[in-house]
Amino acid sequence: MKQQRQQRRGAGSPLRRVQIGNALSAFGSGFTMPYMFVYVDQVRGLGSLAAGMVFTVFALAALAVLPFTGRGIDKYGPRPVLLAGTALAAAGAFAFGHATGTPALLVSSFLFGAGVTTCQPALATMIVRCSTAATRSHAFALQFTLVNLGMGIGALVGGQIVDVADPASLTRLFTIEAATFLGLALVTGTARMPRIRLSAVHPKSEGPTGLRALVADKAMLRLCVLAGLIFFTCYGQFESGVAAFATDTVGTPPSTLGFAIGANALTIVVLQMFMVRITARRRRTTAMAAAGLVWLGAWAMALVAGLIRTETMAATVAIVSIYALFGVGESLLAPTMGPMVADLAPARLLGTYNAGYALVKQIAIAVGPAVGVLLVGSGTWPLYLAAMAGSTVLVVVLALRLRPHLTPEQDNAAPAVVHALPVRELQTAA
Repeated sequence: MKQQRQQRRGAGSPLRRVQIGNALSAFGSGFTMPYMFVYVDQVRGLGSLAAGMVFTVFALAALAVLPFTGRGIDKYGPRPVLLAGTALAAAGAFAFGHATGTPALLVSSFLFGAGVTTCQPALATMIVRCSTAATRSHAFALQFTLVNLGMGIGALVGGQIVDVADPASLTRLFTIEAATFLGLALVTGTARMPRIRLSAVHPKSEGPTGLRALVADKAMLRLCVLAGLIFFTCYGQFESGVAAFATDTVGTPPSTLGFAIGANALTIVVLQMFMVRITARRRRTTAMAAAGLVWLGAWAMALVAGLIRTETMAATVAIVSIYALFGVGESLLAPTMGPMVADLAPARLLGTYNAGYALVKQIAIAVGPAVGVLLVGSGTWPLYLAAMAGSTVLVVVLALRLRPHLTPEQDNAAPAVVHALPVRELQTAA
């Protein structure tokens, strides 16, 4: 009976602890991520090349650890993997803040990136384990809201501590982030995971294992291609290509750009729970296609900003609108992508599927900025906008073409009983 109550309520206490841990992790990321380039380039005086190498190593760490992360989650459960990830991230962040030379920074960056990347699929798996089919979309939407809120607050607080002329301020910043990962381990890594039977559509316990199983799953493979394109055209451009277009092409001041990023976070916080209600009655593929259409509007606003860049006020409004529209699309995706991965995964391979999804995300986010900055920096901003708009149209097409490869349950087309109690609990936690 206790297990049944946990299922109906989404494993209340463990889920709240997982969400608090998500917020802590996001706060730490927002605390330092905006200042890593400045720290290496200016504070340590190692130049932009060394800073670029640091970010490259940070991204490559994901490729190194994620295949093992999925297997570890499937074999040992998400808690031990999360604890290992928090230990790596805390050690990497602390060492990064005390490193003064390029070799030490590269090693620290690898540990830092490996730890952060390990935590992501472990946290996603814990959310699935602590929720039910009826509450899962709300749980992932709440996670996305708290992540954005935590990163925004972290960036705001971190900006008050940073002083480029004082290296100790940056050391203090990364030390505090190391402490947030220890807090994540304490709050979430000690949560007891309920034994809930997942609503996976693959009941058999035998078959391919590891990434071979993921590649053999045509629906999951198509979802990964779609997810890669989504992360490339939105998240991969968010702080790089669009930011470079706004500052270099349109002439937007950095202070205004910060306001635009804030508008994105505010849009997500305000709209997210409304979007949960809307997407609960719609196919997930429809929500993904709708997000693509909204982002197509964002790229249209970017074109407007480029054409009227001499009109400062109108161009500024257009730039802010781009980031706000990105937020609307992100709010549509938050309750759909994570739950779909969970419904596609066999129960025994949930960690592998989450790790594979995270791997696609990391690759797309690493490639996206390189392409965006290259096109904008070369002065071919119309080509950049055309390429991004074309990619966004492809997102809509692939989302609709994914539909025939999903069961009604996976696409949220089957009738479901939505319990009011878990929704209230999740909104209270928010």
